[in-house]
Amino acid sequence: MRILVILALMLIAILEIGPIPITPVLLIYIVLCRPVWFYACVLRIYGKSPP
Repeated sequence: MRILVILALMLIAILEIGPIPITPVLLIYIVLCRPVWFYACVLRIYGKSPP
């Protein structure tokens, strides 16, 4: 799981080189929509089971 997160962050870093900012758009989506996949990913990274 950590490898997938690292690869995703590297992909975002590479896309940031272009003229369109990707990170702010992604973070706004995460803050506004609170997707389940993001919460599950955080729980897996920190080794906790979901409630």
